[in-house]
Amino acid sequence: MNKRTFLRLCSAFVASPIVAPFLSWASGDKLKNWAGNIEYSTEQLDSVSSLEQVQDFVRKHDKFKVLGSHHCFNTIADSKDRFLSLKPMDGVALDAAARKVTVEPGVTYGKLCPYLDAKGFALHNLASLPHISVAGACTTATHGSGEKNGNLSTAVSAIELVNAAGDVVNLSRDRDGETFRGAVVGLGALGVITKVTLDVQPTYTMQQYVYENLPLAEMKGHFDAIEASAYSVSLFTDWQKQRINEVWLKVRMDQGKKFAAPAEFYGATRATKNLHPIAELGAENCTEQMGVPGPWYERLPHFRMGFTPSAGKELQSEYFVPREHAVEAILAVERLRDQVGPHLLISEIRTIAADNLWMSTCYQRPSVTIHFTWKQDWPAVSKLLPLIERELEPFHPRPHWGKLFTLSAPRLHAAYEKLPDFITLSKKYDPKGKFRNEFLNQHIFS
Repeated sequence: MNKRTFLRLCSAFVASPIVAPFLSWASGDKLKNWAGNIEYSTEQLDSVSSLEQVQDFVRKHDKFKVLGSHHCFNTIADSKDRFLSLKPMDGVALDAAARKVTVEPGVTYGKLCPYLDAKGFALHNLASLPHISVAGACTTATHGSGEKNGNLSTAVSAIELVNAAGDVVNLSRDRDGETFRGAVVGLGALGVITKVTLDVQPTYTMQQYVYENLPLAEMKGHFDAIEASAYSVSLFTDWQKQRINEVWLKVRMDQGKKFAAPAEFYGATRATKNLHPIAELGAENCTEQMGVPGPWYERLPHFRMGFTPSAGKELQSEYFVPREHAVEAILAVERLRDQVGPHLLISEIRTIAADNLWMSTCYQRPSVTIHFTWKQDWPAVSKLLPLIERELEPFHPRPHWGKLFTLSAPRLHAAYEKLPDFITLSKKYDPKGKFRNEFLNQHIFS
């Protein structure tokens, strides 16, 4: 099946809101993730609306997982026993003087960002879509792009969680040092997150420009300059024809360095209309481009709230490699273009700053990420991932925790020097494995 046919078949899904997994489950279908590739292992789903109810639930149950916005593509959030939904816990509290905002676990970026902007504040960065929950994104080290921008977890200054005993644990960046750094990207293994406090900054306005058909040779020769040209940069490619299909440049208008928006950018031409990263799809669900000024939360994501992001019915994989090996790693994947092409919708290349969070994919190394949005054909994708991982092996790749990969546990363990400390910390808060599932046991606790 070619890409155009595949996308035609998905068109009804693309028009649907992201709440589809909840609606289909309520109507009697199996409980699934939003993309539909994961059918969860139980339909036992309970919901709570207060901290006290969370504590009571934790004390009553021996095994369960918290289920957030359903956006993971693998089984990191799955449970064979029982799910807990925290969606009703959606409070937001702003401390303007301290430049902090505290959110409950049901809050999505789509809800938080307009609220902050109306109060005169902003976050430092956002992921490509606003539909995800703040707590879930931070605990899996979800990211945006930008040479100087850390992932979303780096904005966390404090967390509140309920441990396996049902006790409330409060950790802060200033007070708890290494324990805090081990807990922020907790992968759901430490407890139930009930509050997350984020750093905020004064609101800002952005512009977004898109360029088409960047020659691969220009990317190879000028990668550093291209990535430094805007606050956030994304390169979209299908790995064909020796070119980058689209370059998305997101420019802050408050930092003095004005982007001139030339007609040509390293051999790429400025787009004359709004584009979708997948050329066959219309741009109506994408954020405004063409240099039109707008608030930060309507430019940093690629996709608008209220629309299904990307292609909808898809699979995703992503690998993080050290920033200094960016071009080598990109060219290594490009060599697989003939194998990858028939099964790919689009790839995205981004950069992220280093951080000190133990289980972050950017722990102590600035990174470039190579992301794959696949057609929903797991048998084919499952054969391609080992080939990609083998090409990237010299660069010690770390896979995104919420996306698909086939790296073995020993290779994962070798990529995270603080993993033994993380296991110790997990056992401190959850000695009997109440919050662990098959994914965590296989990849972390094996």
